[in-house]
Amino acid sequence: MSFLPLRKIFLFLFFTTALASCVTKKKFDDLSARKSKLDLDIAACEKAMARVQAERKSLAAELAELQSTNQKMVKDSTETGVALRKTRKLYAELNGTYDKLIKNHERLMSNSASESTRLSADLARREAELLTSKNQIDKLSADLKTREERLNEMERVLAEKDKAVDNLRNKVSNALLGFKSNDLTVNVKNGKVYVSLSEQLLFKSGSTKVDPKGQEALQKLAQALRDQQEVNVLVEGHTDDVPVSKGTMGMKDNWDLSVLRATEITRILTSAGLTPERVTPSGRSKYVPVAQNTSADQRSLNRRTEIILTPKLDELFQILEKN
Repeated sequence: MSFLPLRKIFLFLFFTTALASCVTKKKFDDLSARKSKLDLDIAACEKAMARVQAERKSLAAELAELQSTNQKMVKDSTETGVALRKTRKLYAELNGTYDKLIKNHERLMSNSASESTRLSADLARREAELLTSKNQIDKLSADLKTREERLNEMERVLAEKDKAVDNLRNKVSNALLGFKSNDLTVNVKNGKVYVSLSEQLLFKSGSTKVDPKGQEALQKLAQALRDQQEVNVLVEGHTDDVPVSKGTMGMKDNWDLSVLRATEITRILTSAGLTPERVTPSGRSKYVPVAQNTSADQRSLNRRTEIILTPKLDELFQILEKN
């Protein structure tokens, strides 16, 4: 999708209005500034669409991994089916032997008492083997049915989980659509939705107090998550490798800075309506960078807060834990 037609419309309206009204230079400057802002907003939308496409690719990789688990269960079921067919074959062979023994028994009834006793014992043993085989067949049939039911249930839960993650990402992306792409991104990874917010959106350097623009983004995120009761929220604070200045608000190092920032964001989210039981703050300091700390631009990427949204998968885990 492209926003080029929208850009052309804005430019057309802008220049038509400017030429038709013969505006003063001040008004013309004001309109030029508004045009620049619209250009930035359009660029942000284009970048957001590119991220969504990347997220879908990540989700497809996760689906492939889960499908591999399905294939293993299908293989197990296939092996059970092979065992079932072998047992049925044995059952048929034993049935044939049983019929032959009956005929032999009738033919040899006139033989000696010792021979008759031996044949009776053999017949009883064969009957016991037949009963055992029948019980094995019944057990294998029941086990095969149970495995098939588990496979069907897992496929249903996986489809629901994929749909839930996709809907959650779309809802969060729509709620945060008005923010710049270099300040805020929404990605899907390992079945979770990652909302990454830059330091420049949330905090001043070395501060743990969230700026008004950052508070607005967090409140919109909380509003989008209020009715998502099956989603847990993990708030991770991240820093670059530059040590905290000595005596900065009582902080000793980047651990303190990342934890305090995550805790402050947690307070804003819960104050905006999320239940505290769903939100967990954590600090990762400098140890989970997304870029090399070799330049100012790369360090700015590492100074971020990641809000990780994880749908509850209790139903899927219960299926996997069944014997």
